[in-house]
Amino acid sequence: MLPIDSTKKLSFTRCIRDGDLVIVYERYDNMKAIKVCDGSVLENRFGVFKHSDWVGKQFGSKVFSNKGGFVYLLAPTPELWTLVLSHRTQILYIADISFVIMFLEIVPGCLVLESGTGSGSLTTSLARAVAPKGHVYTFDFHEQRAVSAREDFEKTGLSNLVTVGVRDIQGEGFPDELSGMADSVFLDLPQPWLAIPSAGKMLKQDGILCSFSPCIEQVGRASETMRSSFTDIRTFEILLRTYEVREGKLDDFQGDEAGSLGSLPRKRRQRSNEGSNVRETTGPPTVMARPCSEAKGHTGYLTFARLKCLS
Repeated sequence: MLPIDSTKKLSFTRCIRDGDLVIVYERYDNMKAIKVCDGSVLENRFGVFKHSDWVGKQFGSKVFSNKGGFVYLLAPTPELWTLVLSHRTQILYIADISFVIMFLEIVPGCLVLESGTGSGSLTTSLARAVAPKGHVYTFDFHEQRAVSAREDFEKTGLSNLVTVGVRDIQGEGFPDELSGMADSVFLDLPQPWLAIPSAGKMLKQDGILCSFSPCIEQVGRASETMRSSFTDIRTFEILLRTYEVREGKLDDFQGDEAGSLGSLPRKRRQRSNEGSNVRETTGPPTVMARPCSEAKGHTGYLTFARLKCLS
């Protein structure tokens, strides 16, 4: 196992230092990753923020601009990093990532293989799951993507937990020196069936494989290939439905035809018998929950399988 460099150990309990990566939070849908650099400034609609004012503060601090506006300085956790990273490829999001880590049975100390790396969204969460003594070996056939991912892991303090390799896993398979060492393997490839035999050789006894595919046709062919060496083959589709909660009057909710909580409420109006006066009917304020109008589809299918015992 690779030695751990204590100077690069992942920790968000310490104070922010010059050179750290922070997530600047303006609002839930507006965040950005910024490297702290003494002498630099951040300019946005809230004013000018000096990086020098950030040094020495704890992650989660509220900092003010020259105009009195403010932002929050958050730690680059895997969840936040997934929301702000550069999309070099399609990425996995939190619902899929949490499901993958659970069903691959990844715990601290595990050795995990991944192909391909892509934007590194899943890799970041895998690294935290295996910390502090585990390791993730991730491979991408595209050299520049691998270089960019390696730079990102340096920024987020995960370089001691992740090794990035440039390799065509579909054509060459995983490196022989990792044979029989992996607790789990994750594949995000257009033709996963080409890499499944190699993945089986990498796994320890009772190890688990997961293949991510956007199309059900890929799932069928991959599952057929798995049957020779794997058992307990299962495929899942993760659909996430978000609810919003707010306090308001019942009529406000009934008036939102589009289902959006941000739309203007339509108030019921009733005319009197004379037809000259308009009366608005309102109910008492209440807290209600309702699904968001925008239903997001799945990112793909997750197929899991366990390596057959040799006995």
